[in-house]
Amino acid sequence: MEKLSEACGVTNAALVYYFGTKENIVVEATSHCMAKVEDDFMEKAPRSFPDIERFLNEMPYLTAKLHGAKYRFMYQVYASPRYREHGKAFFEGMNIRYHNYAVQLSGKLGLPVDYVQGMIYIFVRACVHYAMFEDEDYLNLQMNAIRASLRAFLSAKQQEYIKEDRP
Repeated sequence: MEKLSEACGVTNAALVYYFGTKENIVVEATSHCMAKVEDDFMEKAPRSFPDIERFLNEMPYLTAKLHGAKYRFMYQVYASPRYREHGKAFFEGMNIRYHNYAVQLSGKLGLPVDYVQGMIYIFVRACVHYAMFEDEDYLNLQMNAIRASLRAFLSAKQQEYIKEDRP
């Protein structure tokens, strides 16, 4: 608390007054860190279908570099029995946020919202795992699964167009 209050330029009493409890400080700090991670994802999000490959190649490594410690902190906090209910609430909110991100990206990428939302979950989980454990094999398997899914989607769309062109 002392180091935190010094870093914030306030007294311990002011921190406790603002947050209510030390536990609330931990919860709010965790939530703030993860919001920053999500903001970075959306700032770098692909702007078109061809831009997806850049995003898949760049973001896992950038995320690990910028946010690996935040992920470790978040999972330590939310895995603790003391903060489990806060973790559940955070992840429920994440479901809503990811849906909203999928809505934003769907038109840019030319992909259905539910498809984009599913890819977001796979992608984020792969990035988190890589940031925490630097497991290149797992990362590559997940990125290749996303790529294969995108190829299958494109192939299905092409077949759809071919059927539409036939009399």
